[in-house]
Amino acid sequence: MPKGIRKATLTDGEAASPSAVDVHVGGRIRLRRTLMGITQTQLAVSVGLTFQQVQKYEKGWNRVSASKLWQFSKALDVPISFFFDNLSPDGQTVVAPSSPHESRPEDYDLLYKRETLELAKAYHKIVSPEARRAMFDMFKAVANSMDRANTGDA
Repeated sequence: MPKGIRKATLTDGEAASPSAVDVHVGGRIRLRRTLMGITQTQLAVSVGLTFQQVQKYEKGWNRVSASKLWQFSKALDVPISFFFDNLSPDGQTVVAPSSPHESRPEDYDLLYKRETLELAKAYHKIVSPEARRAMFDMFKAVANSMDRANTGDA
């Protein structure tokens, strides 16, 4: 291993897994980067890293220092608190955003899937408010019909 690089290990010599907080912060970096439509390389250049380092931060493999988090917040145009949004006080679990509906953890995980991020990004590229509303209404109608079909109310 190159000088200056340490790998976290458990007492029995096994590699330690990333902490829940590091994974959450990394996921929030990826979420914001994807929603902004920028690549890992573009983000890396803006904060003085390689794209491989950004990958490691996004996966939680590397812990983000305070100064690097500040750089990410500036490059991604969000307050530092954004990276900790929806993290429980114990730092071990993700708290689903407040909503009028009962939420499930698996629903919150959908926010981090590439398909969801790409869909949101494409939706926000629609310039016409009327066209955007029509797409929104169509997605809701399809989802509602699927719910009815799954519950036998069709």
